[in-house]
Amino acid sequence: MKVALVDYGAGNLTSVIKALEAVGAEIDLASVPEAIAPARAIVIPGVGHFAATASLGSTWMEAVRHAINRGVPLLGICLGLQWLFEGSEESPETAGLGFIRGRCFRLQETGSRSGDSASSGRLDTRLKVPHVGWNSLERTDRNSRLLEGIPDGASAYFTHSYAAPCVAETVAKTIHAAPFSAAVERDCVFGVQFHPEKSGRTGLQMLTNFMRVAAERP
Repeated sequence: MKVALVDYGAGNLTSVIKALEAVGAEIDLASVPEAIAPARAIVIPGVGHFAATASLGSTWMEAVRHAINRGVPLLGICLGLQWLFEGSEESPETAGLGFIRGRCFRLQETGSRSGDSASSGRLDTRLKVPHVGWNSLERTDRNSRLLEGIPDGASAYFTHSYAAPCVAETVAKTIHAAPFSAAVERDCVFGVQFHPEKSGRTGLQMLTNFMRVAAERP
């Protein structure tokens, strides 16, 4: 199945390609908006500064929205998830796609051990930012095609300094000082803050689910 992997210069794509090929994808690198038109599914990866998404300007946005309106499944990974929102504190002048309402925020270096406030009687502790390493996924009460077969509390690999807020579209959250969206889902659009290509069995199951959604599309 042909999957368009959007290449806008934000990160090494090699590990994402290998993970997608492992679950049956035939990758077409898309460096221009027109290249996503024939795809059965679209993946927007990315690492680094939100300003890098400025390359996904109005022409890209129009092409992506058109694909979404046609029901083409789309998956945003890490920076790709953040781009689905309206924008980010990291680069206030750079607009996101705005498919999901809300703005991404910087993770704080202090927070309670449990993620609760200091008023709970728990002492604050210093947390590292960027948030790098394994953390657990806390499923919300929403049904999720993307997370089918992935249990509550499953571990995934993160590396980021900014995160998306928890919103109505959140299907899993993670806490690093404060809760943030680890996975979002709305109609045919999906996004994960973690890196499925580095998340072992959890990541491969998620990518398998995404490919299943694409295969079931008429």
